[in-house]
Amino acid sequence: MAARYVSLEEDTPGKSGLISTDNSLIFESTKGVDVLPTFDQMGLRDNLLRGIYAYGFEKPSAIQQRAIRPIISGRDVTAQAQSGTGKTATYSIAVLQRIDTQLREIQVLVLSPTRELAIQIQAVMLALGDYMNLHCHACIGGTNIGEDLRKLEFGQHVISGTPGRVLDMIKRHTLRTRNIKMLVLDEADEMLNKGFKEQIYEIYRYLPPSLQVVLVSATLPHEILEITNKFMTEPVRILVKRDELTLEGIKQYFVSVEREEWKFDTLVDLYDTLVITQAVIFCNSRRKVELLAEKLREANFTLSYMHGEMHQRERTAIMKEFRDGESRVMITTDVWARGIDVEQVSLVINYDLPPNRELYIHRIGRSGRFGRKGVAINFAKDDDIRILRDIEQYYSTQIDEMPNQINEFVKQ
Repeated sequence: MAARYVSLEEDTPGKSGLISTDNSLIFESTKGVDVLPTFDQMGLRDNLLRGIYAYGFEKPSAIQQRAIRPIISGRDVTAQAQSGTGKTATYSIAVLQRIDTQLREIQVLVLSPTRELAIQIQAVMLALGDYMNLHCHACIGGTNIGEDLRKLEFGQHVISGTPGRVLDMIKRHTLRTRNIKMLVLDEADEMLNKGFKEQIYEIYRYLPPSLQVVLVSATLPHEILEITNKFMTEPVRILVKRDELTLEGIKQYFVSVEREEWKFDTLVDLYDTLVITQAVIFCNSRRKVELLAEKLREANFTLSYMHGEMHQRERTAIMKEFRDGESRVMITTDVWARGIDVEQVSLVINYDLPPNRELYIHRIGRSGRFGRKGVAINFAKDDDIRILRDIEQYYSTQIDEMPNQINEFVKQ
């Protein structure tokens, strides 16, 4: 049986469109994939509903209206929706509905590509499950193995982790897999890419054969969807066309800079605008992040910076500082590009253009979270303009030259 494809375009309760692999839309009623406009209609347990409303959710987003019930029903699900539309909460709510809190055994394994994202997922799970006596542990690299051993020995319902550390704990027979009924891959296209794919396959081999698989991302290229056929059974695929992926609430601009060395002066000119709210500046290498941070600090600017080669304790402290608003500017590599949610961020600057189109969507999606306004500014050398035009065409979006009064847009 072929996978069923569900579009996010149609809002009629009980009806969803189909989206085919070539991105053309076909609208028809499909059984079993209802659009549920309220959380109360989803048949959720009362203590979970309390957690949802206490978290601040009032009504489900489009992806939540369509994907929560199929996951709860035990179907394999591939869910793709724009950055900032509540994908983490989508599978978290379904996970919390499915687990048995009386059984203190690992029942759900959530894997993500970065430690920060795994920690953030744990925080969302614990907040939504605040009234459920939930045990959820972040099992990530760079942390004390003894702490992992203690937490796992105590017993957990959900593990949110990174592949390397999770695989290590499985091989030590400390992370017991016998009661795992659901595997969630967040940022699934990254997880099934070269860097993680072998580890994911190896973890999968240790999991029970009746496993339910849920894949989530803002970008799911066709070749990744092809890979999923190997380990998903008749999945419900809730997808959006790529020209719907750039959020309407994010204004996109470019600044033309003829030479690499002129980028710094351009950034300094913009700096007053950056501190109006919180901003994230992306560079393509650890070295560039450190050099830019050093030059800005020498010019007496306040900032934080972060990359994947820092010790985890330092990364955690920097994240807390930025989330708490003690720092207003974060300079980082693509360790920050996927999934990280800091709601005050309303400006993203691509100091370097990303190496691929998918990362562009993820990076700019750090602003404009859950319907808020955001601005993305791209520093573009002469040979970068062609790359921007390619991104524009591919996603059917518009990236204009930056106006003089950019601060007026950022304040909105």
